[in-house]
Amino acid sequence: MIISGRNPVIEALGSDRNIDVIYIKAKEKEGSIKKIIAIAKEKKIIIKEVDRKKLDELAEGSAHQGVVAIASEYKYYELEDVLEDIKNKGEAPFFVILDEIEDPHNLGAIIRSAEGAGVHGVIIPKRRSATITQVVEKASAGAVSYMPVIKVTNLALTIDKLKNEGLWIYGLDMDGAPYHNQDMKGSVALIIGNEGKGISRLLKEKCDYKVSIPMKGRVGSLNASVAASIVIYEALRQRGL
Repeated sequence: MIISGRNPVIEALGSDRNIDVIYIKAKEKEGSIKKIIAIAKEKKIIIKEVDRKKLDELAEGSAHQGVVAIASEYKYYELEDVLEDIKNKGEAPFFVILDEIEDPHNLGAIIRSAEGAGVHGVIIPKRRSATITQVVEKASAGAVSYMPVIKVTNLALTIDKLKNEGLWIYGLDMDGAPYHNQDMKGSVALIIGNEGKGISRLLKEKCDYKVSIPMKGRVGSLNASVAASIVIYEALRQRGL
């Protein structure tokens, strides 16, 4: 997998990601590039100096800021393993479920917000969904390297499993109660729907509660990643930060 940009590469180096080689722009060894080189040398990762044209080719059009890393493909997590880890930590589970989020920029931004809020895992479906790519890595500002992303065959069955584990399921929906009036403490999972269609009918039926974000302007809705961030951080606030 290609990881481009200084911050995503630094975050990947700081995690357990397996990085094969790092390409840097020739003669550019100042600032955060110097830090990347130092960490790479410490981890015995190959560093190659190349010209901008080579970096542009590797980054496939994304802003690379003079550095591109070649890493192993993202390894998706298993729900059971994440739940076991949460139990071992003695924490109340906090998940975000994405119902067919198709824009990789939205997926990356949601992962970034979720990681910052201490979410334990982001759950996505195997079909009709953006997956972890270079674009998602970049949009997440490196948060992908720390956030367990769980890819499942059936979201409805996964929600049933979470309910059996004692989680309450909240869906972000225009017909729901104002999000700030809803108790979201304890073990929770937040469902964020597709950019255009919202949450599917089946998953709406699985929700214990539906929450909405009040709108005063003429635009009827927010971008999916913005809406997700608002509700994720409200849940974090209620959980005591």
